[in-house]
Amino acid sequence: MSRVQAESVIKTIIREIAQQCASKGQSVSETLAAFMVKCVVLDPRNHFNVDRTLTKQDIQKLIELCVDRLLDQSSPALDTIKMQIYFDMNYTTRREFAEEHQRARKTRLQTACREVTDSRAKTREDLVELYRKVVGYVLLHSGVGAASNIRNVREATAALQSVFPQSDLASFMSLPKQNKEQQLNKLSAVVTGIRLFNKDGEHGGQDIDDLPGVLNDALPTISRDIEAELKGTQQLAWQYTALLESLSGPDADRAVRPDLLREALYNVRQHEAFLKLLLSVYQNHIRLCNPFRQPHFTVLANLWAELQEELLLLSMLSGLASSLRPFLSAQPSELERLLQGVVVKTDLERAEESAGERVDPDEMKSCEWLLPETTANFDKLPLQYRGMCGHALIARDGTLLPGNPRIGVLKHKEKFYCFSSKQAALQFASAADECVELVAEQVTRSPELIQLLRMHRHFSSVSTYAQMQSGETLLVKPISRSDSSTQTDTHLLECNVVKSYEWNEWELRRQAIRLANLRRKVTRSMQTDLSHMRRANSTQTYPPKDTGTQTKREGQSNVPRPLIYLAGLRGKDGTSTRVTKVDLTRAADQ
Repeated sequence: MSRVQAESVIKTIIREIAQQCASKGQSVSETLAAFMVKCVVLDPRNHFNVDRTLTKQDIQKLIELCVDRLLDQSSPALDTIKMQIYFDMNYTTRREFAEEHQRARKTRLQTACREVTDSRAKTREDLVELYRKVVGYVLLHSGVGAASNIRNVREATAALQSVFPQSDLASFMSLPKQNKEQQLNKLSAVVTGIRLFNKDGEHGGQDIDDLPGVLNDALPTISRDIEAELKGTQQLAWQYTALLESLSGPDADRAVRPDLLREALYNVRQHEAFLKLLLSVYQNHIRLCNPFRQPHFTVLANLWAELQEELLLLSMLSGLASSLRPFLSAQPSELERLLQGVVVKTDLERAEESAGERVDPDEMKSCEWLLPETTANFDKLPLQYRGMCGHALIARDGTLLPGNPRIGVLKHKEKFYCFSSKQAALQFASAADECVELVAEQVTRSPELIQLLRMHRHFSSVSTYAQMQSGETLLVKPISRSDSSTQTDTHLLECNVVKSYEWNEWELRRQAIRLANLRRKVTRSMQTDLSHMRRANSTQTYPPKDTGTQTKREGQSNVPRPLIYLAGLRGKDGTSTRVTKVDLTRAADQ
């Protein structure tokens, strides 16, 4: 099956599931339908052969099973899956939210920024209007006060004139567009810092909201609400756990379905995990929200922008916490009656009961055990199954029991496992690989555990038909190790040297003249009647030849050396000196 055909098949299946559910009065999103398809295929009880392409009968069976599950409104497992999908689609981290907020803000400012940077003001009236647009951009960029409030406009104008008077517009307009945008952002930060500084000194800013005060008042209230809801969810989880433990005895009430209780336990444990995550975000913000003490104007503006983003983020997360309540499964009507005579233990009480148990590494030297006294950052170990006991998932048919790391943490294949008792730890460690596979098989029976126990990596290779290549199956076991090799390149950077590059202008001119001359050098050929269809004759009109010229000739000459003799220099006694000069130089022609 080709990739295009596979995409068509999976889209048809999802569309058919959504249409059948809609025809029966239940609206189902395509995301929920696609996730349900994975759940049904993963469940071994449905007997789907993942080693071959699904037939028409398999597709029809898959659609029927998915529709039945989606229409079972009394199933806590369906509520858990809906909760997980809703949370994944609406939750965002602080970093992702800040990036998205910055993109939306930049898009909102594009029009106002373009009106300023593209302005070609010439007259005085045009310059005044341009300055007003700059003030409007500063107000819109900062978000400090409404731009329609005349008091905010006056304060922003006064702050802007102190750092950017109207006389500087001429130099501003001469800048490139990119530099104009940078200067606008800098001016916005400075003006915002000045206004906030004046507000702190009670020199204006009456219409600016007190964000630190709003956050300091709202955070404790929201945190208390989440903590109260978290306590109620945890109480339900402890009750479901105690009730499941009581059903394993001989005097258990056979009218109660343990599978529904386990699904309800998964539901409240997932709700508990989401609430803890949201609560940690609020607690981190409380540590970050400290009053700033008159910093630099730009720094003050940046801090205020961060507080604005935090306020929007916390408002979104508060709404998300409230939206999770409808996905919490309804409590059984006979829960109080079933709990009569059952001892409900909290997670802390269970940890205290097993505090005296401790794994001795010498008892099983073939395994690596981590203890609090011998391990640095013991409390920060990334425990598998979200800290739940893996042995209890197998031995108690999927019951979730919190593990106690103080008993000892098993390190197996670079993963860390904690257990609810010493006996459970030793039994799991004696056959760790087999137990890990049994836990994975248990998870396939309840796919909502994939996210609850953070087992995405174990099932990371599960893909729909739309994500498969040609010839692949629906389920492929993940590859944990592979052989690889690397090689260092000789030249990491490509050579970009242009051999034909010439910097000399006169050489470029000579090349241009030579190319122009070549255009006039045409080769012609002709044929006569006698040579027609016999042979091809050609004539070169510009035969190449090698010629050479010399512009000068080397030569030499030699002149006679001058030779002069003077006689009578010594003179004679009693007579006057008479000097005679004799020229003995040879003639030039001798």
